[in-house]
Amino acid sequence: MNAEARKKALRTLFAPVADKLGYKFHPSEEDVDFLLEAEVSLEKRYGSPYCPCQALSKERAENMKIVCPCIPFHREHYDAMKRCWCGLFVHKDVTDPSKLKQIPPDKFKGPGKAG
Repeated sequence: MNAEARKKALRTLFAPVADKLGYKFHPSEEDVDFLLEAEVSLEKRYGSPYCPCQALSKERAENMKIVCPCIPFHREHYDAMKRCWCGLFVHKDVTDPSKLKQIPPDKFKGPGKAG
């Protein structure tokens, strides 16, 4: 399958999952296309569409937490940011994603987090 077809397939697969979690694709088609292109590249290289903005580890179980859409594994953190880490998905109520900020994992102090 070529990259364009795979990006389209990923979009089709991801949309209902993100929707059920309360998220939608980022409104910028350019951003979505760029991020899906990166995921297709990672999938070709590693076998799964990993988040392009998170580093892979040597631990498969940890890496599975960043297979897109990784929202369920980082739900409290992403809900606090109203976006996923790379920004492919934003909360459904977000109208201007440019105002959203990333909160580094070591600075996130959500429910159940010490600090």
